[in-house]
Amino acid sequence: MNRHYSRADDLVRQVDAVLRTLVPHAAQPSRPSPATPEVRDDAMDEAERRHAEGLMRINHTGEVCAQALYQGQGLTAKLAEIRGQMEAAAQEEIDHLAWCDTRLQELEGHTSRLNPLFYAASFGIGAVAGAVGDRVSLGFVAATEEQVGRHLDAHMAELPPGDHRSRAVLRQMAIDEAHHAQQALAAGGARFPGPVKAAMTLMSKVMTQSVYRL
Repeated sequence: MNRHYSRADDLVRQVDAVLRTLVPHAAQPSRPSPATPEVRDDAMDEAERRHAEGLMRINHTGEVCAQALYQGQGLTAKLAEIRGQMEAAAQEEIDHLAWCDTRLQELEGHTSRLNPLFYAASFGIGAVAGAVGDRVSLGFVAATEEQVGRHLDAHMAELPPGDHRSRAVLRQMAIDEAHHAQQALAAGGARFPGPVKAAMTLMSKVMTQSVYRL
């Protein structure tokens, strides 16, 4: 029997989602981290550790943005099945968020102080995309996930050779992101033109350059 949520229920769920996304160590994954105890790092010097930390902080903030995007889209999506797809994808992104958070702790790093700003911006973009229409909203998901996949591939190549645990996390994230993009296109998502993707890439560069150290 399906439960019907009231507006108050939806508000509580939204607040809970915001807190789980923005409060460090609050996200609880539904799957174990790919960085299992058997995956062990080789020795890294301080410069390599700091570089790995910066890359994983970028990936963590990317997952904060993904959560906000899916939450915004789920709020304004017109079809129930689209809202359900957004919620399922958001749960996998929670896994990514928690895995990156745990890896940052292992690297003695911290999450970005700019996360609330990027969360708010991404939530607004997601809500607008969802309000415009499900085809545009799904297309935005596909374009975003394709871009994230490219970032993950670049980061896996750029990580220090001895950082096997971060690489294991990013490898599984890349698989999940590609699946999300395929799902969005299969559900009717629009393929965005080159200029729109170029603008998205520019926005992504602003995030990565600012979050690497902050």
